[in-house]
Amino acid sequence: MLEVTDIHTGYGQVKVLFGVSLSVKAGEIHCLMGRNGAGKTTLLKAIMGQLPLNQGEVTLDGERLSGLPAHLVPKRGIGYIPQGRRLFPELTVSENIEMGLMARGEGANTRDWVLELFPRLKERLDQVATTLSGGEQQMLATARALCLRPKVLLLDEPTEGLQPSMIEQIRQVVVKMKAQGYAIILVEQRIDAVLSIADRITFIENGQDRETVAPANVAQDGTILTKYLGV
Repeated sequence: MLEVTDIHTGYGQVKVLFGVSLSVKAGEIHCLMGRNGAGKTTLLKAIMGQLPLNQGEVTLDGERLSGLPAHLVPKRGIGYIPQGRRLFPELTVSENIEMGLMARGEGANTRDWVLELFPRLKERLDQVATTLSGGEQQMLATARALCLRPKVLLLDEPTEGLQPSMIEQIRQVVVKMKAQGYAIILVEQRIDAVLSIADRITFIENGQDRETVAPANVAQDGTILTKYLGV
């Protein structure tokens, strides 16, 4: 479904990614792990067209996305939940959801669907986003991305700073999206949150994809984590 092939990019003269390749299929959770600064968030931004590629390409169902203006990438069916959520803080929950619906012209049926996934948001439709708890803000960011009815979801550290009950709610939604056929790329540092749901794990180091393994391999061989995540 989504294919990333030999991409090189960075920020101005600072190169961050050096030939990263990976893929994710429908109904699959592909997790990215690595130390801070390894290039995980940069990779997601490159997929979304927020950074120009110096080399390589990104395709979705065979259609080339690399080179498209960033605002057109979501319209092709990629939902992005960035680290830090990036909500419209002065808008209400309802207005943030409306912004998501506008991106691909979705309507009331999609709105009802995302609110069924996140009933807590339904209770807070008139509440300003910045007054929500951290977990509720993560729910809203996820709901807004799902308003696209995307084929692919990119999630960047969705459980960061959340209490265990909220982490479990986010996890349940991710698992449900997988069951419904969504392709999911998940950046996550919490290995306990990854092993039970991921299909594959790719370790990113110094801007390169070093190794892709099954979660069972990681559970059985702790040296892999030490190699790529240890200090």
